[in-house]
Amino acid sequence: MSRARTFADLATASEAGSLSNKNIIYNGDMAVAQRGTSLSIVHDGTSAGYACDRWLLQESNHDQTEGTLAQVAVTDLAGFNNALKWTTTEPESAIAADETFDICQKIEAQHCQRLGYGLSSAKKATLSFYVKSSVTGTYGINVYKPDSTTRQLTSTYAISSADTWEKKTITIPADTHSSGTIADDNGSGLRITWHLGTGSNFTSADTALTWTNYANAGWAFGHAQNGVLTTDNATWLLTGVQFEVGEVATAFEYETFADNLQKCKRYFQTLGYEYGDTIGDTDDYNGAIDAPNMGTASYNYYQGSQFPVLMRASPTVTIYAVVSSNEVSGKLIDFNSGSDLGSSSANRIHSNGYGYLISSSASTFGVVYRSTNEAEL
Repeated sequence: MSRARTFADLATASEAGSLSNKNIIYNGDMAVAQRGTSLSIVHDGTSAGYACDRWLLQESNHDQTEGTLAQVAVTDLAGFNNALKWTTTEPESAIAADETFDICQKIEAQHCQRLGYGLSSAKKATLSFYVKSSVTGTYGINVYKPDSTTRQLTSTYAISSADTWEKKTITIPADTHSSGTIADDNGSGLRITWHLGTGSNFTSADTALTWTNYANAGWAFGHAQNGVLTTDNATWLLTGVQFEVGEVATAFEYETFADNLQKCKRYFQTLGYEYGDTIGDTDDYNGAIDAPNMGTASYNYYQGSQFPVLMRASPTVTIYAVVSSNEVSGKLIDFNSGSDLGSSSANRIHSNGYGYLISSSASTFGVVYRSTNEAEL
């Protein structure tokens, strides 16, 4: 590319918005994985969840598929150290018409306001990413707006060479229709979906790069390759995802791990765990939260914890404690004796923290516990 063309592209990108904080996607380099680096998916058990923060795997109606979603190290793509990887360990014999399997990121509505959807001045956007799979073919992508009138468009990308990183770039048209408006709030603004195994009920209506009101028949239009889900040991990897205003795919916006982690904590964070601890399987109290007994007689009282990062909304809080060398949910223990103080759950939950009720006695020195706190979209 000529230097003149490079400057022209940068000027176009600059006109679309700031070149810093340009990526509307969070954790696009798959560096943050607070919940753990691997999630097992089974057709009759866990059918949705996260490995890398903000990246949700979800499936519906699959009756055979099993596999692993994992954060993995990358050694063959310059500039990236991590990727999100799906591996099929039990394939589907065939994808039925009503089956879906995808990986997506839901974007908070107030973070989408720069797009100006619903106005005549709405802006185009560009989605770029690196993908690698053992199965070549044409895969579908959906951009979905859940606010008020639900809207969507679809596109496709082709994997041409097996087991080879390929960069894909898709320009997303502006939604200038009045029903395209995205509310300026903390709800879900857009959802970008990568289809891996989707049936014919979702592929018959043409929504290719055209904003239309949502219909199931157009959700995965153009998606043709379900082989990742029907092939034993098939793999699909994703990293370097960027969604930005403008018609130019600019260089990936790198962030420090600390900044990336802080952004992700708006949607999920732990208290009392060290990064990298296995949630629900930590058998010591190191780093856990201590809350001393404030009285000298038997009575009930409240303690609480504040979140270091304000969460998107009041989260779902799960309290954990180590009882008889096993970490269990919904328990508090005495931090002096280690005795089980019985069941407990958080209440008075808000986006900045929560409380919990302690049934105390004069011999209770206080409690020790950890928690997970989830406010995903």
